[in-house]
Amino acid sequence: VFLPPLLSSLKVSPLIEKISDHKDFKKLLRTRNNVLVLYSKSAAAADSSLRLLSSVAQEVKGRGTISWIDCGDTESRKLCKKMKVDPNSKEKGVELLHYKDGAFHTEYNRAVTLKSMVAFLKDPEGAPLWEEDPEAKDVVHVDSEKELRRLLKKEDKPLLMMFYAPWCGVCKRMMPSYQQAATELKGKYVLAGMNVYSSEFERIKEEYNVRGYPTICYFEKGKFLFHFENYGATATDIAEWLKNPQAPQPQAPETPWADEENVVYHLTDEDFDKFIKDHSSVLVMFHAPWCGHCKKMKPEYEKAAEFLHATSDSPGVLAAVDATINKALAERYHISGFPTLKYFKDGEEKYTLPHLRTKTKIIDWLMNPEAPPPPEPAWEEKQTSVTHLAGEDFRESLKKKKHTLVMFYAPWCPHCKNAIPHFTTAAEVFKEDRKIAYAAVDCAKEQNHDLCKQEGVDGYPTFNYYNYGKFVEKYTGDRGESGFITFMRTLRERDHERVGKKKDEL
Repeated sequence: VFLPPLLSSLKVSPLIEKISDHKDFKKLLRTRNNVLVLYSKSAAAADSSLRLLSSVAQEVKGRGTISWIDCGDTESRKLCKKMKVDPNSKEKGVELLHYKDGAFHTEYNRAVTLKSMVAFLKDPEGAPLWEEDPEAKDVVHVDSEKELRRLLKKEDKPLLMMFYAPWCGVCKRMMPSYQQAATELKGKYVLAGMNVYSSEFERIKEEYNVRGYPTICYFEKGKFLFHFENYGATATDIAEWLKNPQAPQPQAPETPWADEENVVYHLTDEDFDKFIKDHSSVLVMFHAPWCGHCKKMKPEYEKAAEFLHATSDSPGVLAAVDATINKALAERYHISGFPTLKYFKDGEEKYTLPHLRTKTKIIDWLMNPEAPPPPEPAWEEKQTSVTHLAGEDFRESLKKKKHTLVMFYAPWCPHCKNAIPHFTTAAEVFKEDRKIAYAAVDCAKEQNHDLCKQEGVDGYPTFNYYNYGKFVEKYTGDRGESGFITFMRTLRERDHERVGKKKDEL
């Protein structure tokens, strides 16, 4: 791009496209989908902005375009007037506007720094960087492995480092406490943060065992000592822990059910087949140690087993299988949720029984074993406009949609069952809108446990709103169809307002 001699003193990067003609500007917006435009009242007013933007243009080369319109020269003045932009009204005589997909998107109103502007152009819909929050001024923000090494080498004070990902819900909820602690403890301790989500930080993640977000590490004189794992901590909790930092205390392991005193037969991959052959009528409970519903059912199951054990003409025996240990059995019988009850007759699997949860129901059914009513098809088996996601495809799927509301649920949860029809109806309303998705994740499935924990799910149902794959906020509105529809409609109306702004009149 040719730049007039006047600009040579400004050291403007050739990557910055200077535009003065309306047709050229229209063509630029038609051919580039991510454009940041600097409007200035004069070349002199643009000087410092152009120096910074020259560096930004280099960093975002191939991903974003930077253009400059000098409203001070005669030809460009017409263009500025047509675009209804007047940098003279601004304190510094410059205005930065962003255009996306050929239309005005937003005024750039984040920090005027290389890092913030690069982050914005790489993800114009993304949330501001942590360090842009004025409340986080006392957190030491680390950007590279080199900076991390330098900090650990020179810092004598005890240091707490939060390795985080910008979309992580647990991180976002903890940040206010963390930054408050950083301010209150300034001078005694250093609290730092580093976004290590990018693949360039694999070595750091490996070194400090970052398996999920946040991972918070405590250092003394550059040496890693402990992990800090209280993610619900207040600033006071953090300060108290730093007075006497200790490794996380291992939780006392629960006694496995099989090792407790009870008359339930506990079977394994090795002895299961022989036991089923040796007993003509067997009810088997497939369970998991962490499953709350299994723990709730366990005393009833044991009472039923004791009753059957004491009955001379017993209609059957009760057995249990820990599906997390005996994975061959869990796979063979397609166990995907807990507890799952299966009935075996004369060595063969006969029924899966979803409705037996109490001693009385178990005994009554065994006295007269008959086929249960056909199960209601699982939500994901039904034809709906809700997208069902799993751990491995979660992030990639969300990146394709501008607005996604995700329902994290468990099939057994009553509140989820109530919300599902309303959520499904809302998805149907927006099925033709390519920028919108209503999605669901079954947190009861083992493959989704890490994902649900990572996304801050601590109860069911949990609704998270994502913008192009970035977590924005928890949805806490009404759980009826009108609530889900209004939430999304409001987002789309905002989009249309932006597109309809006068600044995109070309």
